[in-house]
Amino acid sequence: MRCLTAGTGNAIINRDFDHWRVAIVEQAVFGGTCLNRGCIPSKMFVHTADIAETVRRAGAFGVDAHLHGARWPDVRDRVFGRIDPLGPESVVNRQAQANIDVHTGQAEFVDEYTLAVDGSEIRGHQFVLASGARPFVPPIEGLDGVPYHTSATIMRLDRLPEHLIIIGGGFVASEMAHVFGGLGSRVSMVARGDRLLLHEDGEVSARFTELYRKRMDVHLHSTVAGVSEVDDGLRVEVLVEGRIVDMVGDALLVATGRVPNADLLNVAAAGVTTDELGFVTTDEQLRTNVDHIWAIGDMTNRLQLKHYANAQLPAIRHNILHPEAPVEVTPRHIPHAVFADPQVAAVGATEEELVAAGRSYLVGRRDYSGTAYGWALEDESSFCKVLVDPDTRLLLGAHIIGPDAVCCCSNSSWPWSWRSPSTMSLDDRSSSTRH
Repeated sequence: MRCLTAGTGNAIINRDFDHWRVAIVEQAVFGGTCLNRGCIPSKMFVHTADIAETVRRAGAFGVDAHLHGARWPDVRDRVFGRIDPLGPESVVNRQAQANIDVHTGQAEFVDEYTLAVDGSEIRGHQFVLASGARPFVPPIEGLDGVPYHTSATIMRLDRLPEHLIIIGGGFVASEMAHVFGGLGSRVSMVARGDRLLLHEDGEVSARFTELYRKRMDVHLHSTVAGVSEVDDGLRVEVLVEGRIVDMVGDALLVATGRVPNADLLNVAAAGVTTDELGFVTTDEQLRTNVDHIWAIGDMTNRLQLKHYANAQLPAIRHNILHPEAPVEVTPRHIPHAVFADPQVAAVGATEEELVAAGRSYLVGRRDYSGTAYGWALEDESSFCKVLVDPDTRLLLGAHIIGPDAVCCCSNSSWPWSWRSPSTMSLDDRSSSTRH
């Protein structure tokens, strides 16, 4: 079996494969995006920013505290001092297993049974594609001539920027804005849409945008016309409602989405099909259109969620080992969260999706300020919102913005074994019927 690469794909291999000959091919560092440049380091930075913001707001609770600043090298080194040794340790552990070969370098398919890796060819009878995705870099004039960052590099800066300019308004842009803004940088965000976090429920997205505009410089309905280097940093020309606004910062983050890595593997040479956005297409058993080639994780879906990739593991492991009795991955409700400030978490449909589908529903909404703990938090902006079928009272969607919202995601189970929606009673006076 050939496993590409050593992120989630590496976790497929357990003692059940001891009688198999296995090759792992990894271009970069073992651990994939989540460990090295995604979920894990970003959440460690987010927690540090949360601490800084707590100190800033302490006065509202009668606590005298003052934030003297953030020691960025110490913050960064605490994170990567723990993370960086893990990849090499994993390589050593895998190389110590007699039935596993580890290959480093970029892999490309030669045909459906053959890979080329740095001039050598590897043949196999079963392949698992798990090469993830990478940051999308839009074609902006001058961008290729300036030192910009993506989510893969921004957390390893040598110093804390005085002014960080972020192109993008999604979850990566929002989380990094919180990290650097919380630690003391001035942050400017440039987003094409009319709100940040456009894929969230409209009411949540609007509240999030409102709160972010109080913390930082947010430009909506805006596009970047060009980027250039100047004596005091980087100049970003922003087209805002027909006029050009110049911004000058000392660091630039491009956070405009992610694209799957299927093209880097040259999957077309193996006959593997992709959709219009380049994602590898699979059936519910995680098999591509080529019988002996499987695929999981970010290169197969637009969710880009590590917990979803993890949830695919037991199914693909079983199906490779027991092709005569395959199981299907049929996700119903996949939770997600944005680790920003405020936090956002959701599962199920948004109100806009229900409207577009022409489906009737009830809305239940409760402000944090209407609860005792909301009083303790001095919170006047957060809320929870549920969308419910008016006839069956089954939950159609749930959306939270505010402190501890991310518990909705972190406490979730496997997507396909998510409990059936429970019957809910919406006797709250804020409930209303929407059509």
